[in-house]
Amino acid sequence: MSEMRALGMTRAVRLALGLGAVAGIFGQSALAQDSTTTSAAPMPRVEITGSAIKRIESETALPVQVITRDEIDKAGLTTASEIVARLSASVGNLTDGASITDGKDQRGFNSANLRGIGTSSTLVLLNGRRMANFASPGDDTGVDLNNIPAAAIQRVEVLLDGASALYGTDAIGGVINFITRKDYQGVDVNVSGLKTDEGGAGKRTASLSVGHGDLAKDGFNVFAVVDVQRTDALSTSQRSFIDNLRIAERLPHLLSGYTSPANIRLSSDQRDYLNAQGFTLNGQPLTNRTINLSIPTCAGPANLYLPAGIGGVDACTYNYMRDTELYPKSDKVNLLSRGVLQLDADNQLYAEVALSRSKTWYTASTARVTGYIDASKIPALAGYDLGSDEAGGDSEVEVRMRINEAGRRTSELTSESQRFVVGLTGSRNGWDYDFGLNHSVNVVKDRDTHGYLLYDKLLEGIASGIINPFGPSSAEGVALINSIQVNDEVRHARGVMDSVDFKISHPVGTLGGGDAAMAVGGELRREKTSYNPSALLMSDNINNDFAPEGGESTSYSRTVQAIYGELLLPFTKQWEAQLSARYDHYQVVGGAASPKVGLSYMPTNTMLFRASAGRGFRAPSMTDLYRPMQVSATATLPDPVYCATVDNNLADCADNWETHRYSNANLKPEHSRQFSVGMVLQPSKQVSLSLDYWNIKRTDLISEIGDDVILANPVKYADLIHRDEDGYIEYIDLRKENRGAQKAAGLDLTIDFKGVKTWAGNFGGRLTGTYVTDSKIQNAPGDAYVSNLGRFVTDGVVQRWRHTITFDWDKGPYSASLSNTYSSGYDDQNSAIDVDSGTVVAPNRVKAYSLWDLSGAWQATKALKLRAGIQNMFNTAPPYSNQAYYFISGYDPTYTDPRGRRFYASVNYAFK
Repeated sequence: MSEMRALGMTRAVRLALGLGAVAGIFGQSALAQDSTTTSAAPMPRVEITGSAIKRIESETALPVQVITRDEIDKAGLTTASEIVARLSASVGNLTDGASITDGKDQRGFNSANLRGIGTSSTLVLLNGRRMANFASPGDDTGVDLNNIPAAAIQRVEVLLDGASALYGTDAIGGVINFITRKDYQGVDVNVSGLKTDEGGAGKRTASLSVGHGDLAKDGFNVFAVVDVQRTDALSTSQRSFIDNLRIAERLPHLLSGYTSPANIRLSSDQRDYLNAQGFTLNGQPLTNRTINLSIPTCAGPANLYLPAGIGGVDACTYNYMRDTELYPKSDKVNLLSRGVLQLDADNQLYAEVALSRSKTWYTASTARVTGYIDASKIPALAGYDLGSDEAGGDSEVEVRMRINEAGRRTSELTSESQRFVVGLTGSRNGWDYDFGLNHSVNVVKDRDTHGYLLYDKLLEGIASGIINPFGPSSAEGVALINSIQVNDEVRHARGVMDSVDFKISHPVGTLGGGDAAMAVGGELRREKTSYNPSALLMSDNINNDFAPEGGESTSYSRTVQAIYGELLLPFTKQWEAQLSARYDHYQVVGGAASPKVGLSYMPTNTMLFRASAGRGFRAPSMTDLYRPMQVSATATLPDPVYCATVDNNLADCADNWETHRYSNANLKPEHSRQFSVGMVLQPSKQVSLSLDYWNIKRTDLISEIGDDVILANPVKYADLIHRDEDGYIEYIDLRKENRGAQKAAGLDLTIDFKGVKTWAGNFGGRLTGTYVTDSKIQNAPGDAYVSNLGRFVTDGVVQRWRHTITFDWDKGPYSASLSNTYSSGYDDQNSAIDVDSGTVVAPNRVKAYSLWDLSGAWQATKALKLRAGIQNMFNTAPPYSNQAYYFISGYDPTYTDPRGRRFYASVNYAFK
């Protein structure tokens, strides 16, 4: 971080934007890319995220946090997703851990989510311009952070204020602008490695940066950065905390009745017949229809004898949390190249190429299947005539089995991105300008690679006895399983964004505080998406990956037009205003206007007050508008109507009800209004602090009425609940509509303490934290708001307090950094129902989550720098949670890290 210059106290306090999530508020100024033609020793004018007007310093009334390259290196962060996860304002991001599932919707998507109001309301930019969104259709839209070239990042600017007035849709929660190097010269090589204390999830990275050409001397610059990363998988068997969660004891209802050896599901007549014939299991007559011939031993460690579990007293229960992965294997490659040609002293032609490929292998538990086999082929039952009239006349029994010999279900998810930008920037006749052409593509390929079998051949193999449901299969059975393994790209999605944009700015007069300026900009954008399931998937013949209803190929496109303007008005040396407005028009959807006003007041050179207010919008995605109907299921929920007929016995009236999910081609944009009020103080040269209150309200939410809300109000929403002639639920309609509202509010705090020089070295520290005062959703107009503040609701929680604290030290060539990231505790989901016992899960409060990291560096020579560190020094495990939303059970995978204590080291060699 740079020190304040001669006018630093006066101007830097006004800058209001350098509030770093990990950085301080001063000296985070953007690197100037264009030159000016002012007098000797000119101060460069820069453009700041949240404004289209270049200025002498980073002056704005809007709070912007800045994370520098140095801070990223100190924390040992190597991906954009890891950087975003440390932001205190970031809540509920989509992560690799949460993507481990046996579901398919948008798996592999790593996203940002500012304020916890949704991935679709956070805009991610690369060098101030959009990228194509993650192509797979789903409820979330946004840029896949895997496609951000992390090694090329110079800094990250996080605008913690709605910015639709400049950037349009998706910017309700804020903007994260990843800014790369612009004019690098020389060669920089960086190699790093990470090893976990308990094994698994190791990481190796290497990057090479090469640049040539001095703009001032040579008139050009060309550079490229290549970043390669490989991460190993992490299995549940490699983490002791999984057993400490006591999932089988605490969450038996979340386990499975599909086991190996297989559970057998008898008819009532078959069970009664066996009891009459004196058949016993574990020395006792049968009480349930589900039995397992191996009890009480079953076959650990995943298969358990758990009488209170879903298998019951006569069968086995499968604990999939002993047979899955917690963290995926991945390979990531990124290339960023930029070339700049200095046309004259004030104008440049530039081009950028960004290419990335992120390949991730998601591995869930072994395949399950419901098969059928004649009881005569089962040795323990062969002596009984289950085909007799006394047994119901059918000798066939149902088997619920795990196919261990097929291996765990593994999917290879590849997210590829290409981005090409060509532009012209500079100044002419007092006008600053920037024109650009942007072609951006994201392609997502989802391939079933292992553990998925051809369904018809699998059933035939079970029925014939070639595949043994109760133990190892013969060589012939293993050969059959291997021959029907699926290796097919089952889903292919492609998104393309082409745009042309411009912005120009010019002084429009002089006011008491300096030059007033005006900027005008516009954009024409074309968005296209396509989704193609494979013929094999649509044949409905892949076990555990059956054809989704409404999953046929789709292809859509639309055009977006926008124009915006901004005024910077320095009324006096103390008062400055920033006025902006934008109008967007979306093909089919219509138009939306977004005005905004910001105001800053500096009564003294150590004090700044600021405020902003504006309106924003989010246009419906093409998935929201056009996605075909999908069949899915609710969580285990009670039907109050049916419960009233069975004395509210949840064992009888709770179920996973079928749902039909519909898009809506008539959706309109969501709208928002937000405001913020804050101050920045610098009581001494070493200390600065800021405090900002923010408040957001969204209306016309694009959402479905929650299935839990529908069932809690069966009279009000009777038209959405379809019942059979006996009154039993057949399915529930979930329709996307503009309905309800959302509110979020809180405080952002930054304290920066730096530049303290002692005999022992230089010391500094900073804290950035977010305290949320309100977070709630109204599902439909007139309904009560439901709060998820400090409480897990439906799909996640907004913690009341999150912070990052960093303490820095340096002396000569040595430096060290100690940091803590913290998330406060909250009330758990506490709603999952055990349909066997008819009970609700025991209430739980999730403990706070606090991680400490330590790193040290040695600048051995001018060119060579060595760094080593420990992440999660105290090997803190994710706290126990009873949430039932994610495939991973026992903890919340969205904000916790199962890797435990990790050691890393890096070597950096730079020469010019």
